[in-house]
Amino acid sequence: MIRLEGVSKRFPDAGRPAVDNLDLAVAEGSVCALIGPSGCGKSTTLRMVNRLVEPDAGRVLVAGVDVMQGDPVALRRRIGYVLQGVGLFPHRSVADNIATVPGLLGWPRSRIAERVDAMLDLVGLDPAEYRRRRPHELSGGQRQRVGVARALAADPPVLLMDEPFGAVDPVARDRLQGEIGAILRRLGKTVLLVTHDIDEAMRMGDRVVLMRAGRIVQADTPERLLAAPADAFVAGFTGQDRALRRLALIPAGTLARPGAAPGAPALDKGASVREALSLLLATGADRLDLTGDGAPAHLTLSSIRDEAAQAGDAATRA
Repeated sequence: MIRLEGVSKRFPDAGRPAVDNLDLAVAEGSVCALIGPSGCGKSTTLRMVNRLVEPDAGRVLVAGVDVMQGDPVALRRRIGYVLQGVGLFPHRSVADNIATVPGLLGWPRSRIAERVDAMLDLVGLDPAEYRRRRPHELSGGQRQRVGVARALAADPPVLLMDEPFGAVDPVARDRLQGEIGAILRRLGKTVLLVTHDIDEAMRMGDRVVLMRAGRIVQADTPERLLAAPADAFVAGFTGQDRALRRLALIPAGTLARPGAAPGAPALDKGASVREALSLLLATGADRLDLTGDGAPAHLTLSSIRDEAAQAGDAATRA
């Protein structure tokens, strides 16, 4: 769906290219997370997809069409865009903000109104309560939800997200990452996400692309990136706690043992093993009662230790 072929970009007076002969493919319906140190070229790469930055060389294709062909404004109306700080129009209501692109596309007012309510429902905001509010009346997390709703309002097949949760407090950020990620996968959107947060990249990305000095160092699944870093730079960037980060990618239910654990702290089977470990450490328990669909099950601290040890051995061998 998104393909960059030999793409380069150098800004005036820069000592090196911001993006240097980069090849990247983002599969349809997948989430690709770009990550790397400041100045590595990740935001420039993203902005070349909707021509906020134009490449000096190479091609950027969306659905097989070179983005340099045709009107850039029309291109941007077909691509959703969510950025840090959201960028909502402060003088317009939530409903009017969400209606921006459908209005520009000439949708009938009745269809726009229905779409606004549907988008608010989608991101977990009650239309009756929120459609008339102004951005200053919302929390940071609520503004971010409205930003996502606005980006999705015209049902674009492609969504660009540039540090989308960077301005949100840590508690809201964790919740938004999980909820918005689930929404995007359910809708089958093709997403290119830029983040400086390694945990966010691992949680949201089907594929994680680590960049350095305008080039790709490693592009892999989150599990593979943590288990088998390509070199010392990747190992250093992903951190010495790679084994613990890997636990955040494993559902607690995959380590479940049969039978309930009456009286033990409860946790949903869909929660991560890392969340399970945090709950065990916080409560001092040695097992959790796993709730959710399927047969009764529980998770023990010893099984988490075994999994962490295996992940640590894999990371050491890499």
